[in-house]
Amino acid sequence: MEVKLHDIGEGMHEAEILNYFVDKGDRVQNDAPLLEVQTDKMTAELTAPAEGIIEEIMFQPGDVIEVGTTILTLRTEKKEGERKSEGEPVQKRKSPIFRVKASPHTRRLAREHDVDIEKVEGSGKGGRILDEDIFSYLENKEYDEHPKADRNAVSNAPVKEAEKGVETIPFRGRRKQIAKKMTQSLYTAPHVTHFDEVDMTELLNLTNHLKTGSGRMGGKKVSAAAFFIKALQLSLKQHPVFNSKLDEEQEVIKIEQKYNIGLATATEEGLIVPVLKHVESLSLLEIHQQMKTLTEKAQQNSLSAEELNGGTFTISNVGPLGSTGATPILNFPEVGLMAFHKTKKRPVVVDDEIVIREMMNISLTFDHRVADGSQSVAFTNQFIEYIENPHYMFVEMT
Repeated sequence: MEVKLHDIGEGMHEAEILNYFVDKGDRVQNDAPLLEVQTDKMTAELTAPAEGIIEEIMFQPGDVIEVGTTILTLRTEKKEGERKSEGEPVQKRKSPIFRVKASPHTRRLAREHDVDIEKVEGSGKGGRILDEDIFSYLENKEYDEHPKADRNAVSNAPVKEAEKGVETIPFRGRRKQIAKKMTQSLYTAPHVTHFDEVDMTELLNLTNHLKTGSGRMGGKKVSAAAFFIKALQLSLKQHPVFNSKLDEEQEVIKIEQKYNIGLATATEEGLIVPVLKHVESLSLLEIHQQMKTLTEKAQQNSLSAEELNGGTFTISNVGPLGSTGATPILNFPEVGLMAFHKTKKRPVVVDDEIVIREMMNISLTFDHRVADGSQSVAFTNQFIEYIENPHYMFVEMT
């Protein structure tokens, strides 16, 4: 039986082999983990489709293969003479790392440090073991026999070559896949970025009132980013060309009927974009809560394939990092991406008077094959109107 790389995510074409959990000749049970792969969006495990014996392994860790490629072969039927003598134990690979809650990345980290992950106490939700738990375990143990068991073993951490005075960072895994996707996007879609600014004063007053006010809605924390997402959804409804994908083969622009907003999120392994689904049917409070959950799962590398697929438009909230402007690369094949930059107090003219307002820069990158500059201005102006007058959103919500 051939075990092939199957599509574990929308738009996936290839993946890098990170690690095998089996060797040639191993007997595996149905649904037992065979190997770990890295796509441009996620780390995932491939499991055995049936019980059998590993016959051949075709590739090595680090190899990049396309969807549909046979990775290994599995012999599933017993032949005469293969039965083991009575009393001889059946070969089974002990894999305690799969009996605890932990992401593939955390499991790999435990293996690299020779840590029995079953002995590690998880600090995550539901007892999930996080990367920090592995490091804490190492710090509390005497590892004299493993002097290299330190944070430099993390796949993308800097490694110094002392003899040359050169510092290197491995270019593989998610970092490599991100590079390929960014290159594809930049060289396929002609990028244009439109810049503008938005007065955040009224919106920040509203979010503060919801947080500190009294009454039934008092003490409700709703982030400004939740309002950004709702304002974008309402703006996309009125300017649907930015909620579309170009199908060059069919020569059509496909307007999406749902509003699934990708949340560009920085993690230790690189950028990842979980998708907040069906924003049009969510309240502001639901948007805030689901956004927080997705971001936490992204940091823990525990997102499912479903949570990484189906985006129609992406946001990048880099303001908290101190950004004042950027020209982001599209999350191809989406048509638009809006970045929110730092909010700071600035003197502005309002009704012929100079006043201090909370101002934020925004940048909209779009695919110039699909949309024009005038459309980007109209779309951005619509978004700005909602943010500067947040009560308008409540009128438009269904």
